[in-house]
Amino acid sequence: MSWMPTIEPQCPSAGGLKDIETLIIPRARDLGGFEVRRALPAPKRQMVGPFIFFDQMGPAEFLTEGGIDVRPHPHIGLATVTYLYKGEFQHRDSLGTNQMIYPGEVNWMVAGNGVTHSERTSPITRRQPTHSLFGIQTWVALPEEHEDKPATFEHQGQDALPLLQGEGKEVRLILGTAWGEKAPVQTFSDMFYADASLMPGAKLPLPDNHEDRGVYITSGSVIIAGEVFEEGRMMVFRPGDPITVTAGERGARLMLLGGETLNGPRYVSWNFVASSKEKLEAAKEAWIEGDFEHGRFQLPPDDNSEFVPFPGQPGN
Repeated sequence: MSWMPTIEPQCPSAGGLKDIETLIIPRARDLGGFEVRRALPAPKRQMVGPFIFFDQMGPAEFLTEGGIDVRPHPHIGLATVTYLYKGEFQHRDSLGTNQMIYPGEVNWMVAGNGVTHSERTSPITRRQPTHSLFGIQTWVALPEEHEDKPATFEHQGQDALPLLQGEGKEVRLILGTAWGEKAPVQTFSDMFYADASLMPGAKLPLPDNHEDRGVYITSGSVIIAGEVFEEGRMMVFRPGDPITVTAGERGARLMLLGGETLNGPRYVSWNFVASSKEKLEAAKEAWIEGDFEHGRFQLPPDDNSEFVPFPGQPGN
């Protein structure tokens, strides 16, 4: 942990309501008894920088034997980012990865031309009388030159991620570069992604070296130009303007995100992201074909007894 003058605002009152380009109120989605709040994509904003998908998972409480069971499913053209506040789950993928994730760590799976993965609560945690889960999952759209690269997976522990300390605040940099620091995860375009905890009244400037910048309020509230914004809101700011957010009377937990915009829109179909509709259709056909031994997609070697069918397909 280090004291970072760059996370202290040079102009405490920087930012006004006119600097908020888009205010997003997430939509609740039921994923089979487990609710998420989805901020991206939104009707007025598909992406913030390269971030094309943003889900708040929980907070949720489970009883004995309860938990999440996201069966094996495919991705192309994106990288998935998993970051937890509470709880754990087990990631398995078609590369052979079998990785637990705990609070303050990051799982970064680059789908590229195609990967399949599952996410489940571990058997050890299921045996506990109660347990909780709370975190954020995002997708980062890949630049065109990296869309068809082979899939990869990277896990970074809590100690590997830069932790910045300022007056009344701590900021953990998960991806990219910001406030003079760089996270160790290998990314493919200019971006930043950070978890910030602010005490009541603490001020935090947004990085000024990124084209797109957004803030998601996970808990508490922030104040901008005298206006209070409560938890469960995402604000996207105009490029270039100096922005400082102030934590409300209960403090705030924030996810800050953004970066370089891509060279064109991205098409989304189910779990697939691509720069062309043709690539989406090819991935759809490969998954429906279901040739998991010789085809484009394989199942995780140690979680291959079931999978999520393409919407409209009969279940397996």
